[in-house]
Amino acid sequence: MACLNAVPRSFYDRDTVDVAHDLLGAFLVHDVAGEVRVGKIVEVEAYLGVTDLAAHSSRGLTPRTSVLFGPPGFAYVYLIYGIHFCLNVVTEREGNACAVLLRALEPVRNIGTRASGPGLLCRAMGIDLRHNRHDLESNDLFIAPRDEAQPRRIVARPRIGVAYSGVWATKPLRFYLEGNPYVSRK
Repeated sequence: MACLNAVPRSFYDRDTVDVAHDLLGAFLVHDVAGEVRVGKIVEVEAYLGVTDLAAHSSRGLTPRTSVLFGPPGFAYVYLIYGIHFCLNVVTEREGNACAVLLRALEPVRNIGTRASGPGLLCRAMGIDLRHNRHDLESNDLFIAPRDEAQPRRIVARPRIGVAYSGVWATKPLRFYLEGNPYVSRK
């Protein structure tokens, strides 16, 4: 496993699809009351700003979406269906309102439940609305780099649950590690 230090802000300050690809195989780390939970990121979805009709930012700048318009490297956490939290990482330069949704983790350390699907991922990692706007360069919730020596094959598919977004629903902006059994949906 790669060293458990946070990737720098510059990691997020790049093209969203590039960040999405580079997140695959990286590690989500969360210190929950002294218990360090670690999961290998195996599935993500890219959201490409205000023109992407599947992105929350397509509705413009609101109190809820303002974190998306801010600097890269911060967490955007929201509640869906009134029961599930979803964790996104803000990407690209300030004002672009882009992000990557973390969809599934392979358990590495102190994860005792399934983490396949964004809601299950947040539950397994102890992430909720308190983590919205969290700086991912912190030492308690962050992403550590993947092991560059580990080979990987990335699969691209349409995103899940965004049929309302017209042509954006068919774009291959969901990425996962081929053959990984922890991916939420093939």
